[in-house]
Amino acid sequence: MRKSAESLTPASVHELKTDVDVLLIGGGIMSATLGTWLQELEPTWQIGMIERLDGVAEESSNGWNNAGTGHSALAEMNYTPQKADGSVDISKAVNINESFQMSRQFWAWQVQRGVLNNPRSFISSVPHMSFVWGDDNVDFLKKRFSALQKSTLFRGMEYSEDPELIRQWVPLMMEGRDVEQRVAATRISVGTDVNFGELTRQMIASLQRSQRFSLQTRHEVRRFKRNEDDSWTVTVADLNNGSKEKTLRAKYIFIGAGGAALTLLQGTGIPEAKDYAGFPVGGEFLVTENQEVVQRHLAKVYGKASVGAPPMSVPHLDTRMLDGKQVLLFGPFATFSTKFLKQGSLWDMFGSMTPANFMPMVHVGLDNFDLVKYLVGQVMLTDDSRLKALQDYFPEARLEEWRRVKAGQRVQIIKKDEKKGGVLKLGTEVVTSEDGTISALLGASPGASTAAPIMLDLMNRVFQERFHSAGWQAKIKAIIPSYGQKLNGNVAATEHELAETSRILQLDYTPSSAANDEAAEAHDAVIGK
Repeated sequence: MRKSAESLTPASVHELKTDVDVLLIGGGIMSATLGTWLQELEPTWQIGMIERLDGVAEESSNGWNNAGTGHSALAEMNYTPQKADGSVDISKAVNINESFQMSRQFWAWQVQRGVLNNPRSFISSVPHMSFVWGDDNVDFLKKRFSALQKSTLFRGMEYSEDPELIRQWVPLMMEGRDVEQRVAATRISVGTDVNFGELTRQMIASLQRSQRFSLQTRHEVRRFKRNEDDSWTVTVADLNNGSKEKTLRAKYIFIGAGGAALTLLQGTGIPEAKDYAGFPVGGEFLVTENQEVVQRHLAKVYGKASVGAPPMSVPHLDTRMLDGKQVLLFGPFATFSTKFLKQGSLWDMFGSMTPANFMPMVHVGLDNFDLVKYLVGQVMLTDDSRLKALQDYFPEARLEEWRRVKAGQRVQIIKKDEKKGGVLKLGTEVVTSEDGTISALLGASPGASTAAPIMLDLMNRVFQERFHSAGWQAKIKAIIPSYGQKLNGNVAATEHELAETSRILQLDYTPSSAANDEAAEAHDAVIGK
């Protein structure tokens, strides 16, 4: 009879000669966040991290490989779908915003205890906007704005169809625009730009200060073997030493390897992995560092996605803080490769295909023809086509001032479904083995922005008994003061947490106009507060 890994005592761990209590595979934001949580909650545990590349945060978490948006649904219209009756569903937007507030509190705690240094190095205050044109889109945005006013999390949001006011917010987007074109925008000052790469590097650097944490870069996981005691033996290749293999033992394994998480999860042999397949989607951005252009646009402006576009392909014109300077980014433009990682193999997608997931992939392809059509169209884009797309947002843009930057690879998750055969899963999904010894994170957006609550959910599944203990609960509550309650509907709590985290993270949300106060007053009138 197998001994439960959850019940192992420190003495029995020693007897098993287990190298680590928890093995983190992948040196990105998810592993860094989980490691930081566990170091807080179980400081005596041995934690190991394995990264295939030369350094951490070089794939999906790297600042140049993602949009850097602090995803809180302030601007992202794909999080507020329109229902068949014409109304707008804000439930997902509220959940994502709540989750981002938890991440802010988690980061603020880490700043206070010295895990994170100089908040301005990884988070900046940047207004978030939605921008549309055309009668149908304007009508949708107005409905979206009205629906969001029912949530206290979106207080202070402004709505306007006045070209002159929108010009004050984003002058580059209005200059040269057809005066007959009907436009609308929402704006809220409490948005952020986040450098998830820098955030990851600082958290892992702090973990490394402990003798109970080890990081091995240039190491690649090759095989998993389940032991009789429910621990795992992991075979790892040392890429610095001719791929010489060695083994280590772990009680718990978390796979946070971005697009590679699926194939690694399949390699564990757990039955839960058979339910999933993956479809890779890459991206490119246009970027300008011309400061005459950059300094005239301070906002993250999201538009409406094309029909069939995956969530990470919503067009946006973004202020970014990267490598210590402000740049302007537009995109993304979808690309296609069979790689699951930017620095992966062309065999990744084919290697992930199994008898169990092949037909679900076929069903999803047949059911999502618009997605296939969209991707084919994106791959065929010319430089002139990309410029035209940019000019929809920045009419006077000149191609010679912009360069193309290849962003990271994302893997859209396909899950087996008894009725449909297979369904395309949007967002992120936590997968755990029945006994909790293996866990993984699959999927993409909003991902990094909600890493802190995602890892809380994972720990609740994996360490159930410990998670609900008085010690863990008290510590979690200290780190995330709003844990266990909803900020939505509680104006005082929302404003307190926003003000406190803004102070610690050095974010300046001073209203830029009296319209912010008017918007807040209008919001209060709508919800009857």
